[in-house]
Amino acid sequence: MRLWRSLWAGQSRDIAIDLGTANTLVHVRGRGVVLREPSVVAVDRSTNTVLAVGTEAKRMLGRTPPNITAVRPLKDGVIADFDVAEVMLKHFVHRVHRHRTFLHPTVVIGIPSGVTEVERRAVRDATVRAGARQVLLIEEPMAAAIGAGLPISEPSGCMVVDIGGGTSEVAVIALNGVVSGRSIRVAGDELDDAIIAFMYHEHNLAVGPATAEAMKLEIGSAVSLNGEDRQVSLARGRDLLTGLPKAVEVSAAQVREAIVAPLAGIVEAIRATLEETPPEISGDVMQQGIVLTGGGALLRGIDRYIAQETQMLVRMAEDPLTCVVMGAGRALEESEQFADAFVKPDGKA
Repeated sequence: MRLWRSLWAGQSRDIAIDLGTANTLVHVRGRGVVLREPSVVAVDRSTNTVLAVGTEAKRMLGRTPPNITAVRPLKDGVIADFDVAEVMLKHFVHRVHRHRTFLHPTVVIGIPSGVTEVERRAVRDATVRAGARQVLLIEEPMAAAIGAGLPISEPSGCMVVDIGGGTSEVAVIALNGVVSGRSIRVAGDELDDAIIAFMYHEHNLAVGPATAEAMKLEIGSAVSLNGEDRQVSLARGRDLLTGLPKAVEVSAAQVREAIVAPLAGIVEAIRATLEETPPEISGDVMQQGIVLTGGGALLRGIDRYIAQETQMLVRMAEDPLTCVVMGAGRALEESEQFADAFVKPDGKA
């Protein structure tokens, strides 16, 4: 029995996964974050074989012949293509357990707080079929708050806003529970879509998601930044009038104008959450401020924008992109302390 326990401890390292619409991150017990890859899979439909997963597959987005498709199996934070999501999860699990394939790990996986029971079951089933021995679910705002180091076990309330690729999660947390919250399907992808729509209407130019994302990362901002409004990015796409390739210079001010609507949607979710928060906890949040996590929080000036719109203190987590997976990993390692943070079988946190 002791030998078996020793083998189990040495071979089956439990893992936490932030299964994001844009990126997947994996945390291994005792090792930290060991994998960070785009949530993309390239499949040859003629032979039904997987050609690439992660970074290599993302390079193929929008550049494949008819028989090959590069797809993102998650949309708005939930699984949209079950079979492809299973392949992707299996690939990532096997990568982090390269030499430990005969034992299966316990997996803690982050999910949006607003998902349905059907969507939760899809995540569980795909993770089990990918090789998990046991699957524990944790809501992303709870995991983000743990990963950001917020005192979620205290009676005083704290507020976290996790802006991902497919969803934005807003939550006020106290005593290991969500006091009030919102989960909206407005996040990084919607910012990209807004830029695509802007280019279509203002410049008669069709650009792809990769180009829109590159523009957002290069010159995008939520507020006017000193001396940066005149920065330009060269957008290449197809002229809608001639059908020919075309390049257009776009300024930082124009990109900011393009993403106003989705940013306003995130602020509205924050306001609605604060309106539902009990007065005593509202005072705690006012004193401690709002903490931003997630890849969307890396948009320049978004902390200043939310602060201006809410008249509250807003600060960025130390490493916004890894907060969810780090929080899920800590909940796994300290499962007794964070037992109430996991989603119960009936779907309640």
